[in-house]
Amino acid sequence: MTKTFTRTGSGKPEAGSRPMRRRWLAADAALVAAALLPASARAQSEWPRRPIRLVVPFPPGGSSDMLGRVYAERLRAVLEATVVVENRPGGTTQVGTEIVSRAEPDGYTLLQGSATAFAVLPNLRKVPYDPANGFEVVGGIAEYVAIVTVRKELGVKTLAELIELARREPGKLAFGSAGLASVGHLSGEILKREAGIDMLHVPFRGSGELVPALIGGQIDLFIDGVGLGAATSGRAVPLAAFSEFRHPALPELPSLAEAGVETELPTGGWGIMVPRGTPPEIVARLSEATEKVVTDPGTAEELLRAGIVARWIAPDVYRKRLDEARVFYAEFLPSIGLTRSE
Repeated sequence: MTKTFTRTGSGKPEAGSRPMRRRWLAADAALVAAALLPASARAQSEWPRRPIRLVVPFPPGGSSDMLGRVYAERLRAVLEATVVVENRPGGTTQVGTEIVSRAEPDGYTLLQGSATAFAVLPNLRKVPYDPANGFEVVGGIAEYVAIVTVRKELGVKTLAELIELARREPGKLAFGSAGLASVGHLSGEILKREAGIDMLHVPFRGSGELVPALIGGQIDLFIDGVGLGAATSGRAVPLAAFSEFRHPALPELPSLAEAGVETELPTGGWGIMVPRGTPPEIVARLSEATEKVVTDPGTAEELLRAGIVARWIAPDVYRKRLDEARVFYAEFLPSIGLTRSE
């Protein structure tokens, strides 16, 4: 009679049943299969097992930095993992964006991306990253809603009145911005083109200088998010939200179209991205977690205090909007004298 054997604690075979032997063989096979799994597959199942860094390509203290810190704090709670904010400003967002493009695609380095890095800069100079295919998109997280804000002494109450004044006195009104090719600069140029008016552009070294310049009479208006604080404090007059929708903090203020200027606006929001080649399973988990963060009412309330409108945009939609914005600026920037330099 043929004997079957089973394993003992000492590793030596002893007489036993065939079913027991089959169970041991199955267990051994499972262990072997697990050992043969690619390292990337095992990493995906264990992610996140160490701290995640969020690279914010803006300096500390501004609206973009506030957005990154609120997002990181709330992502920690959703993923039950450590998320560290790393500010890497420079080159008008180019420095931080390049750092992430060169990072290991393992889900542990995230980028707080912006339209500036992916739609504007590539049309002004050669950038050391691929703006179209160099990143996996996790999703859009917030919109930048600038406000057309004028000084009280100008005596206008609506956008239509501002446009009429600019037409009567071409080139006399001065609008300020946070710098050349900034959102405020480009918004002002879009308003000039769509309304058929001429205004003088005065660039500053950041949005923080705009309100003092407006109150001091150095400029007549600006189109920037800092208009929210100036408007609610009564120091300046808001005319319209430079957006397709109204600003949640100023619900009575008309959108750009409602104020009489019909135009398609390129995206001006922020999104979360990771290096190209990051495993799809990790990107999907990040996307799901990010959607939970952004759609939480507490997130929206906290960001609104910083003048930021939380808005979840699905990955494919956000990528499409960035691609469209890049095409828009390729045509628009040369028309205002901003040409590409190699």
